[in-house]
Amino acid sequence: MAFHAKDLSVIAYANGFTLWHYTTADAAATVDTAGYFNAAADMLRRGDMILANTDTGGDFVTGMLAVSANDGIEVDVDDLTGVGGTDTD
Repeated sequence: MAFHAKDLSVIAYANGFTLWHYTTADAAATVDTAGYFNAAADMLRRGDMILANTDTGGDFVTGMLAVSANDGIEVDVDDLTGVGGTDTD
């Protein structure tokens, strides 16, 4: 699939830092690929963080992405750091 701007929203902004939320049916391995967020290059800045709900149509993986590079054309994010653990009950 591909990035959809309508699924990226601002949670908070302060001191030049933005905390975003993004939801997608795409797998985490797709979302954290360099270039996935290129269409948002004018909004995302290096150091921004994205709370992500990925694979929403399947296994549902939640985590955090850090924007590690943005040259104004290509955006790269670090690999998804998972949030949550095992629910044994």
